[in-house]
Amino acid sequence: MDEDLIKQINQEVDAMSINELHELGNQAISLGLIIGHGYRNNQYEILRRTEAILLSPKEARTYLKNLIDQVGG
Repeated sequence: MDEDLIKQINQEVDAMSINELHELGNQAISLGLIIGHGYRNNQYEILRRTEAILLSPKEARTYLKNLIDQVGG
């Protein structure tokens, strides 16, 4: 495969992951599970009422999915 094509595919996969993480964060906000979320210093920050959690994007995705699943979202 061409290196440029591989780079483009990787960028598209990264963009899809970022979009999914953003959508999960917004869903958790709408369910009242968190009060904010977003990238901070190459990590993903999740704000709860009593704490701020910094995770890798992969860990944040898992955390948010589990949080949403707990309430049946």
